[in-house]
Amino acid sequence: MRALPVVAALAATLLAGAVAAQIFSGSDKVHARLAAEKAQPRSTENDELRLRTDEAVAHGLAWLAREQNEKGYWIGDEGHKQEDEYVILHSVEQEQDDGTGHPGVSAFAGMAFLAGGNVPGQGRYGDVVERTVDYLARSCKEDGYITDSESRMYSHAFATLFLAEVFGMERRTNLREKLEMAVELIVKSQNTQGGWRYNPFAVEADLSVTVSQLQALRAARNVGIRVPKTTIDRAIAYVERSRIPRGYRNEGAFFYKIEGRAAKTKTSFTVNAAAVTALSFAGVYDFPAVESAIEYVERSYDEVTRYYPDHFYFWYGNYYAAQAFFQIGGKRWERYYDRVRADLLRRQRDDGSWANSVGPGPVFSTAVACLILQIPKQYLPIFQR
Repeated sequence: MRALPVVAALAATLLAGAVAAQIFSGSDKVHARLAAEKAQPRSTENDELRLRTDEAVAHGLAWLAREQNEKGYWIGDEGHKQEDEYVILHSVEQEQDDGTGHPGVSAFAGMAFLAGGNVPGQGRYGDVVERTVDYLARSCKEDGYITDSESRMYSHAFATLFLAEVFGMERRTNLREKLEMAVELIVKSQNTQGGWRYNPFAVEADLSVTVSQLQALRAARNVGIRVPKTTIDRAIAYVERSRIPRGYRNEGAFFYKIEGRAAKTKTSFTVNAAAVTALSFAGVYDFPAVESAIEYVERSYDEVTRYYPDHFYFWYGNYYAAQAFFQIGGKRWERYYDRVRADLLRRQRDDGSWANSVGPGPVFSTAVACLILQIPKQYLPIFQR
C-alpha cells in the first residue's frame, strides 16, 4: 500500500519526539532561546523590516490581551465554512449574553502569546496565558470533550494542542489528566475512514478536521501523553488516500473529502496546505504528493490574498501554509514569508488587530497573524524544524 512508507516515517518521527531535542521541556528553554536570539548578530539590511514585524506583533498581542475576558476566554462566532460563506451556529452576541467563550479562538490567541515567549505566570503576558490555561482546562468535560458555546471538534483539537504546548513547559498534574482525557476522546472518535469530522464519533471525515486532530495528537505525544500508534497510522493513511490521482486537473493535490456526500469534488489552498503540514510531521518532504500540493499552494496564494484578504480562507489557509513552507525551508519558505509578511504588515488595523469579516472574527485573524509573523522564532514545538 502506498501509504505505508509515510506511516513508517511518522512512527519514527513520533518516537524521536520523546528525545529532549524534539520537545519543549520547560519554561527555562523559552528564556534560553530568547537569550540566544538576542546574542545572534543581525544583518543591518533587514533591521528595519525586522523592527516593523516585531512592532506589528507587539501591537497585535496588546490588542489580544485587552480583548481577553477576565475569565480567561475570548469570543468569536462559532460555525463552519460553507462555500464562500461562514455558517454561524453560535454567535458572539449569544456568547456575550451567556457569559461563555470560544475554545478554538481562545486556543489560537493563547498560542500567539506562547509563540512570543510568554509562559504561564512569566513574561509580559504570563497572566494572560495563565488565564487561558485555566479557561480551557475548565472547559474539558467529564468525557474529555473541550467545548463551550456549542463548539465542536475543530475547537477541541486546537484547545488540546494549546494545553499540550503548555504541559511541555510546566508538568502540571491537572493538565496531564485533562490532556489524557482530551486525547482519549480524539482516539475514540476516529471513524472507520481513519479521520474525523465536525462532531465526535461522526461517520464521515474530511481532511481539514483530520489534520487538526493529527496536530493535537502529535503535540500531546511529544510531551509524553500516550497516543496509540494505530491511531496515527490510520490517520496518515487517510491523508495519503486523499491525494488526487492521475487524470485529474489538479493531479497530486488533495481532495477535501474522499467518501460520503460531495466526495472527491473539491480541493483548495487550505486543504493542500493542511495536507503538507500533516505529512511533514512524518518527515516526508520529497514525497511526490508534497511537491504537487505545495506547488498548488504557491499557485493559489495570489488569488487567496487578492480576493479573500479578510476571509476565513486566507487566515485558516495560511495558518497551515506557514507551517508547511517553514518545514520545507529554503527559498520556498523565504518567498512565501516575504509575501505573507508584506500582506500582514500592510493590512494591520490602527488598533493592532486584523480583520476577519467571514469567519470567527478579529480575535481569530489577529491570533493567526501573530502566529505567522513569529514562526521564525521557533518558540513553539509545532513550529520547530
